[in-house]
Amino acid sequence: MRYDYVPLPDRRPLRWPNDARVALIFTLNLEHWDMVKESSEAYYAGGPPILPDPLPGNVIDWPNYSWREYGQRVGIWRLYEAFEEAGCQASCTINAKTALERPQMVQYALKRGWEIVAHNYEQGELLVRYAHDEAKERDVIKRTLAVYEKVVGKKAKGWLSSSLRGTLRTADILAEEGLIFYCDLMNDDQPYLIETSSGRPMVSTPYTNEVNDFTHFHRRGFTTDAVLALYKEQLDVLWAEGAKTGRMMNVGLHPHVSGLAYRIRAIREFLAYAKSKPGVWITNREQIAEWYLKNHESHIPKKR
Repeated sequence: MRYDYVPLPDRRPLRWPNDARVALIFTLNLEHWDMVKESSEAYYAGGPPILPDPLPGNVIDWPNYSWREYGQRVGIWRLYEAFEEAGCQASCTINAKTALERPQMVQYALKRGWEIVAHNYEQGELLVRYAHDEAKERDVIKRTLAVYEKVVGKKAKGWLSSSLRGTLRTADILAEEGLIFYCDLMNDDQPYLIETSSGRPMVSTPYTNEVNDFTHFHRRGFTTDAVLALYKEQLDVLWAEGAKTGRMMNVGLHPHVSGLAYRIRAIREFLAYAKSKPGVWITNREQIAEWYLKNHESHIPKKR
């Protein structure tokens, strides 16, 4: 895969549908961690643990496992209620094992017609481990997509690697499988095209660029008020810039982080705030990718 370096001033203005200034996505990550692994290798949890002392992967780590499981048992339903009350859609990323072992979470989103994005087979199995084993990487992707199609009822259109840790060939493999958008790259506020070895272009629709509840609540220790203010300021600045050329904003959410009772207010109030601003298009990546594939030539200058 490769992509061009096109600095923002060199681009033609991006005009979203209905003259929206910001395409806003809310991503709910429906992730699954195995309770124990076969290997004694320390378990990669996909984010900072609530307790930092690592244990061997084949030994149960109850505080960290059950902390994450809280999001599946309680936190996600609190988040779902917030989106339901606001009348807003979310984009849900799912590990294949989430669909197989925690299907109620996925079915809720499916019944409401929300976007479902393929997100690896199991959260702790990073594709980057297979950077030098193409066959194994292809196997993980193919097994994930097979479960997706069976559960969702259609083929996947997009992919987010666990912890954004894909390889140099991940986008190539995904394009071969017919996917049209890829979320691992965090280098822009607008979509752009990725060239793949198959000749089929992929649209980069970044998962996030720091606007992630893990980053704010756990890595930086922000309060609920501080995170709410951060969300608002990010949207305000992008909205102002969007008068000249449209921008994207994603809010990355994890049920065991933002789904806690004392944090849910940040989501509820930000949803109301976003809805109150004209020119904010609350959307999903598939809609953005399909629109961009049809309209990208009006945005990026043609090569000389």
